[in-house]
Amino acid sequence: MTSVRFFAELAATTAGPASNALSTRRASIAARRASEVIGEGGFEHPIHHSSYSTSYLSAFDDVSSNLMDSIIGSVGRLGKVKVRNDDDLIDRMNHLYTTGILIIFTVVVSARQYVGDPIRCWCPAQFTSAHVEYTNNVCWISNTYYVDMQDQIPVAHNKRKEKELGYYQWVPVVLLLQALLFYLPCIIWRLLNGQSGINVDRIVSVASDAQYESPENRTRNIKYVVRHMDRCLDNQRETRHSCCVRLRHILSANLSLLCGRRYGNYLVAVYFLVKIFYIANVIGQLFLLDSFLGSGYRIYGWQVLEDLVEGNDWTASRRFPRVTLCDFEIRQLPNLNRYTVQCVLPINLFNEKIYIFLWFWLVFVSMLSCYSFATWIFHMIFPTTRIQYVRKFLKIMDRIGSTPDKKLANRFTVEYLRHDGVFTLRLIGKNSSDIVVAEIVSGLWDMYRSKKSIQIRSNGHDTEGEDV
Repeated sequence: MTSVRFFAELAATTAGPASNALSTRRASIAARRASEVIGEGGFEHPIHHSSYSTSYLSAFDDVSSNLMDSIIGSVGRLGKVKVRNDDDLIDRMNHLYTTGILIIFTVVVSARQYVGDPIRCWCPAQFTSAHVEYTNNVCWISNTYYVDMQDQIPVAHNKRKEKELGYYQWVPVVLLLQALLFYLPCIIWRLLNGQSGINVDRIVSVASDAQYESPENRTRNIKYVVRHMDRCLDNQRETRHSCCVRLRHILSANLSLLCGRRYGNYLVAVYFLVKIFYIANVIGQLFLLDSFLGSGYRIYGWQVLEDLVEGNDWTASRRFPRVTLCDFEIRQLPNLNRYTVQCVLPINLFNEKIYIFLWFWLVFVSMLSCYSFATWIFHMIFPTTRIQYVRKFLKIMDRIGSTPDKKLANRFTVEYLRHDGVFTLRLIGKNSSDIVVAEIVSGLWDMYRSKKSIQIRSNGHDTEGEDV
């Protein structure tokens, strides 16, 4: 019964947790069918070959069905993976959407290369099927070259070498490399923002969920975010109060000259650095593809638009030719025979559409990334912009009205929230709504005023009217 147990165990093993009942039933059926085919002592019972084969394949069919159920269940669970909320939409366009697009393109091209026929060559009539297969394989791995049908084929082999297409075999690898490069800044951001003392993802996620909760849960989420931010902001502060420390904080608050966790601008500095990485990556990838594909890929999109406007066939491109030429040699002792054959590259139908889409997508993402970076610079560098942003929400909640309150709001922004606090509020706003941000700012304002009241009582004098 060793073989019976093998079928039963294999069927049970391949079944995923998402389909236990169905998998158990299929496992028992597979075991029963196997036991009908295989006797207790091995193959003691005489059976017909056709009956044995049918039952044997039927058992394996159940096993493969269980395996497919498990795979499909795993893919379905991947779709439920929660997206992190520690960045904005433009960042996600870089590391999430673009990476996903590139991986899909990789699968499409790889399937065409390794499942279908990526190249087909027109061979001489005397070639056998083995010769044809050999020709296709040699021309695929050794590059082909393109010569227009109206042009003469160069006699010199070095001239043919200059016209070689050396990219099509490496398209899946380069697409995967591009996907990795697009995700790399996100990895850097998540590694570095954890050192700030502020759990950005947790804060933004809870605040984002608050807008969909019931009133009771919404209030509880808002209070959690307020307490968490207050602890994190206090944890960032430097306990020493020497003249040098105060001078450094003034420079970091007003001129943004000093960066670090104790200056309250560590998150902002890291985020700006990651934004620069995103911009450098997306622009650099245009140059990478220009080097990989050649023939001025940087202006490929403009040329396509010109062809469309002028009514020309934009697919008639030398970059992705469908018909190419291939030179190879066959050693037939004692002679070395050289052949030149004409080949079709069906894979270039996919490559052409993929890379024209990627050109427009990369240009679009690069423009959005530059705009996003400029917007964040404007919002975070200047103290006036940060103060106006916080005041807006305090006014929405009717928390300030008099001049002393406005001056205290300035200190609340510059000394309490500082760069990282305002940055976190802006991220919350980009992932939820202004109402949620207003409620969080109101809660932080109450905490700040209560701390100021305790400080006033302990010091014995009022400092609320002081300006920054």
